[in-house]
Amino acid sequence: MAKLGKRIRAAREAFAGKEELSVEEAVALIKANAKAKFDETIEISMNLGVDPRHADQMVRGVVGLPNGTGKDVRVAVFARGAKAEEAEAAGADIVGAEDLMETVQSGKIDFDRCIATPDMMPIVGRLGKVLGPRNLMPNPKVGTVTMDVAEAVKNAKGGEVQFKAEKAGVVHAGVGKASFDEGKLVENVRAFVAAVSKAKPAGAKGTYMKKISLTSTMGPGVSVDVNNAAAE
Repeated sequence: MAKLGKRIRAAREAFAGKEELSVEEAVALIKANAKAKFDETIEISMNLGVDPRHADQMVRGVVGLPNGTGKDVRVAVFARGAKAEEAEAAGADIVGAEDLMETVQSGKIDFDRCIATPDMMPIVGRLGKVLGPRNLMPNPKVGTVTMDVAEAVKNAKGGEVQFKAEKAGVVHAGVGKASFDEGKLVENVRAFVAAVSKAKPAGAKGTYMKKISLTSTMGPGVSVDVNNAAAE
C-alpha cells in the first residue's frame, strides 16, 4: 500500500468523525484543509431522489452565484452579423458560424460555455454528439439559446452555473474557490441548493434531496445537513 503524504494524513484526521455539518461548519473545515499549491475549487455534490432516465424526473437549471465562481469562463457564441458583433462587444472569447462548427468538429473545443442565437441551431444541432456529452449544447431552458447574446455572455462570465442530474441522480458543480471568504462560499452554496430545490421535477417521489456533500479539489469530502443547507 502506498504511503500517504503528510498533507493527506492531516486532512483525514481533521475530517474524522465529522458529518452532517452545517454549511458554515463544512465550509470552514474544507477551507482550513485546502492546502494544495493552487487555488482549489470548492465543489458541491447533491444526491437526489430522481431517475433522470424519465423525462418527468430530469433536473436541470441554471443559477447565478452571488459571489461568482472564481473561474475565468471562456465563452463561444454561434451568431452572425449584428448578433456576432454584440457577442464580441460583450466579451465572448470565440464567435462564429460555419467556421466555428468546423473547428468544433475537428475536435478543438477551447471554451467552457456555448451560446447560440435561435437561427444558428440547425448548424449547432450537427454538433450534438460532440457538445452533448460535455454538457455544452446550447439549450433555451438554461438561457443559452437566445437573441440576447450580450446578456447571456455577461451572465456566463459573471458566475452563472448550469446544473444537470447525471444518470444516478447526482448534481455537482463548483461553487467558488478556497481563497474566497467563508461567508461568500456559504452564500454560494445556499444559492446553489436553493436553485436545485426549485428545480424539483413533477415526477419526483419521496425524498428529493437525499444527501449533500462539499469538498475541495484535492481534499476529502464532508456531508452537510440537508435541512440546514436548504434553510432560507
